[in-house]
Amino acid sequence: MSRIPTLTLVPAAAAAACLATLPAPAVPPASGYQPLAFLIGHCWRGAFADGQTSDEHCFSWIYAGKFVRDEHVVRRAGQADARGESIYLWDAAAGELQYLYIESAGGFSRGTVSGAGDALVFPASSYSENGRTQTNRSRWQRSGADAYDVVTELQVEGRWVPGFSVHMQQVRD
Repeated sequence: MSRIPTLTLVPAAAAAACLATLPAPAVPPASGYQPLAFLIGHCWRGAFADGQTSDEHCFSWIYAGKFVRDEHVVRRAGQADARGESIYLWDAAAGELQYLYIESAGGFSRGTVSGAGDALVFPASSYSENGRTQTNRSRWQRSGADAYDVVTELQVEGRWVPGFSVHMQQVRD
C-alpha cells in the first residue's frame, strides 16, 4: 500500500512571516514617473565640447519603485571626479514630478521636471553652493532609442545665455 503524503497546515501568522522575508516583487512605476521611463535601468555617458570633460548618469528605482535615483559623475582631465545625485519623487498632492539634486562640492538644487513629447523639461531652478546661487534651466531631448541631448542655459543679469550642451549615449552593459 502506498503512502499518501500528509499536508501540514501552517498558521496564517507564520505564513505571513515567511512571505515577509521574500524579496518584494517589482513595483510597476507610478504614472507620474513616465517621463523618466526611458532612462531608468540604464547608464548614459556624454563628452563635453572641451574634449576634457565627460558626464555619466545611472538611473535606478529605489525603495521598491517609490522613487528614482540618478547617480552621476563628472570626470575632468587632471582633476578629481565631481559626483552628484538626484532623487526624483512624484508629489501627488502637487501633481508634479520633483527632484532634489545634491553634489560632492556641497551644492544643491530643487525643482520640477515634466515631459513634453520626447523631451524632459526642467524649468528655471536655483543651484546653491557656498552661499552663491545660479539660476538655470535645461531640456533633455530624446535622440533615437539610445541617446538624448542636454541643453542647459544659465540666467545672467536677467537674460538666458548658453550654459552647456552634451549628447548622452546609453552605455552598453
